[in-house]
Amino acid sequence: MVIAPGDGMKAEELMSITESIECPALLLVHGWGGDGGEWEPHRRLWAGRTVLAPDLPGHGRAPAGPDLSPRAMATGLADFLVRRDTGPVVAVGHSMGGQVVTALAVEHPHLVRALVVLDPAYGATAAELRRLSTEQQALRAAGTAWAACFIEGSFGPAMPPAARTRHAEVIAGSDAEVLARCREALYLSPDAFGPRPAARRYLARRPHPVLAVYSNEPAAAWERTADSPTGSRTVVWPDCGHYLHEERPADLVALIDGWTAGW
Repeated sequence: MVIAPGDGMKAEELMSITESIECPALLLVHGWGGDGGEWEPHRRLWAGRTVLAPDLPGHGRAPAGPDLSPRAMATGLADFLVRRDTGPVVAVGHSMGGQVVTALAVEHPHLVRALVVLDPAYGATAAELRRLSTEQQALRAAGTAWAACFIEGSFGPAMPPAARTRHAEVIAGSDAEVLARCREALYLSPDAFGPRPAARRYLARRPHPVLAVYSNEPAAAWERTADSPTGSRTVVWPDCGHYLHEERPADLVALIDGWTAGW
């Protein structure tokens, strides 16, 4: 789309439209047990920008499909972006979505301009992996009731009540077996890159700058030891729970806008 000064627009209107065209689209990817609707506050804050917040397979209104690995989900997102002709995006992913956008950047680098991961679901320690097997059994035995308790325990004190309620409703409508399969693909399958050794190898393949935002310092410290492209940054918000993007949406938008300013 080309806009010329002689098209009957005021200079400030032309400048606003030109800036919105030059800004890369934002791809916002939710985590395990969530859906694209949790990004609605960010959509409002990024009014005027192209913001895409799809449901991942097996979540929200999206069917599960046979392969629920982060790489398969990333391939689906790649097709989604190509169909919409977005150009390279700023890919933002929370938790499981952090694995998915990382796979998108590694496997489909031409579709990504920069990567933002929020408490990403990689870098699991040996102790965490041992606990996962027991948790998987509990999830399959108790179903979404276990998942609801797990998610609620991840909320920080600043989680808005409406967001708490919404998450409970979303998880109640989920398929527990799909949720279990997603966790297995994240951490326990042979090609998973959730465990630390596999994550270190996979993260070294990231070709774009990475902004990593964590709710705890130990995980952030591990991220800082990973091979990261020039321009990468790691930030800690220790006052947040796992759903830091929903606790501090305005701060996240400002952080991402500041980090990408001038690109």
